[in-house]
Amino acid sequence: MSFPLLTVTAALPALGAIATAAVPAARRTAAKWLALLVSLATLALAITVLVRFDPDGDRYQLTESHAWIADFGVRYELGVDGIAVALIALTALLIPFIILAGWHDADPLETGSKRWRPTQGFFALILAVEAMVILSFEATDVFLFYIFFEAMLIPMYFLIGGFGDRAHEHGEETASTQRSYAAVKFLLYNLVGGLIMLAAVIGLYVVAGNFSLQEIAEARANGSLDMATNTERWLFLGFFFAFAVKAPLWPLHTWLPNAMGEATAPVAVLITAVVDKVGTFAMLRFCLQLFPEASKWATPAILVLALISIIYGALLAVGQRDIKRLVAYASISHFGFIIMGIFAMTSQGQSGATLYMVNHGISTAALMLVAGFLISRRGSRLIADYGGVQKVAPVLAGTFLIGGLATLSLPGLAPFVSEFLVLVGTFARYPAIGIIATFGIVLAALYTLVLYQRTMTGPVKPEVAAMPDLRVRELVVVAPLVVLLIFLGVYPKPVTDIIDPAVKQTMSDVQKKDPQPEVEAAK
Repeated sequence: MSFPLLTVTAALPALGAIATAAVPAARRTAAKWLALLVSLATLALAITVLVRFDPDGDRYQLTESHAWIADFGVRYELGVDGIAVALIALTALLIPFIILAGWHDADPLETGSKRWRPTQGFFALILAVEAMVILSFEATDVFLFYIFFEAMLIPMYFLIGGFGDRAHEHGEETASTQRSYAAVKFLLYNLVGGLIMLAAVIGLYVVAGNFSLQEIAEARANGSLDMATNTERWLFLGFFFAFAVKAPLWPLHTWLPNAMGEATAPVAVLITAVVDKVGTFAMLRFCLQLFPEASKWATPAILVLALISIIYGALLAVGQRDIKRLVAYASISHFGFIIMGIFAMTSQGQSGATLYMVNHGISTAALMLVAGFLISRRGSRLIADYGGVQKVAPVLAGTFLIGGLATLSLPGLAPFVSEFLVLVGTFARYPAIGIIATFGIVLAALYTLVLYQRTMTGPVKPEVAAMPDLRVRELVVVAPLVVLLIFLGVYPKPVTDIIDPAVKQTMSDVQKKDPQPEVEAAK
C-alpha cells in the first residue's frame, strides 16, 4: 500500500492540536513553539503533495479509499485535483504566519474578574481548524466532506468568542458581550446552512445510492444516473445555500463583519483567508460536478447576487470607521468576484476565481496582520484614532500600503491577475455583469487609499508619537507575504499551471465551452 500522504497531511495538525492542548498551563512558551513546529511540518507535507501532484495526470491523485460506514455507502475517500492542491498549499502556508502573528494574543491577562483562556488552547484550536480545512479540500466522499465542513465550526466558535480582540473602545464587559454575539451569530448562520445541506446530502444518497463524488459524477456524465430536473435543482440549492453562507455571499454575509471585527487579527485571517475558501472551493467541486444542469439554471441569479456582493461590500467598506470591519466588507466584495468567476462558466473566469482564492488569502493576510500589529500598539480599531503613523513607523506603514494596494488589485501585485481574468471571463459571456463589476475596482481604490491616508499620513497624533516600528517577529510574518504578492503578481504561471487542467475538467462537467471572439484575429 502506498504511503497515505493526504491522511498524514491532515492528521499531523490534528495530533498537534491534541499535543498542544495537553501542554501544562505553566509552559505557555512550549505550547507556542510546539504549535509552530507542527504547522511548519504540515507545510512541508503540503509542499510534498504539491511536488508529487502531476497537473497533466489523472483528475484526482494521491487517492485513498477505505470502507467506513458500509451500510450507508460511506467511505473514507480522499483525492486532490489542481484546485485542491493550490488551496491546501495556501492553508499550510498561512497557518505558521497566523501562529507567529498571534504569539501573544492569548497570553493570560487579568481584567477585573475576567481571565483569558489558556494559551495552549488558542494554538490548539488553530491547528484543529487547519486539520479540518485540509480534510475538506481532500475529501471526495460527500458525507465525509460534510462532517469536516461542519466540524470546523466548533473550534472557530471558541476562537471568536473566547479569544476575541482586546482593543475595544467600550471596555472589556461590552467587548465580551459583542464577542459572544459574534461567535453565536457565526455558529448559527453556518449551522443553518449546514442543516439544509445535510438534507440535500441525504437526498443525494436516496437518488444516487452512494456518497462517492467520482462515482456520482461519472454516472451523471455517462447517463447511467438520470436525475429529475426538479430533484437536481432542489439538491443543488441545498448544497449551494450552505456554501454561500460560508463564502459569504450577499445576503447571507452578515455574520462576517461581526466575526472578523471581534476576533483577533490572526483569527480574522483564519476566517476569511482559510475557512471561507472552503465555501467557494465546494461550489467548484460539488455544485458544478454533481449538479451541472442545475448550476447552469441558477447561474443568472447567482451572478446577480455576486454582483450585489461586489458593489455592496465595497460601498460599506468606504463608510467604515473600524479598520477590521473595513477589511471584512472588502472581503465580501472580493468573494463576490470569486463567485462571479466560478459561475461565469468560462475557463478564464474559473481560473481567475481559483487564482483569486489563493491571492486573496495572501493579500488579506498581509493587510489584516499588519493592521493587527497597528491595533495592538494603539489599543484601538477606530480609523479616527490614528494619523501620521508613517513618520514614526515607516516599515509598518510601508507594508500596510503594500497590503492595501494588493487589496485594490494594483497591477504588479498578485490579486490584479486573478481579478483581471475574472472580469475578462465574465465579460466574454455576460458583458453587462462584467461592466458593472468593474465599479468594484474603483470603490476598492477609494476605501483603500482613504484608509491609508487617514491612518498613516497627516500630522502625528500624540497617541501614536511613540509607536514602535515592526519588530523582528512581525517582519518574519509580513516579509514573505509581501514577497509572494510581488512574485505572483509578476509571474503567476506556477499556480495557473496547476489549476488550469482542473478548471478545464470542471468546464467539461458542465458541458460549457468558451465563447468564440466575434472578431477574428488578424492573420
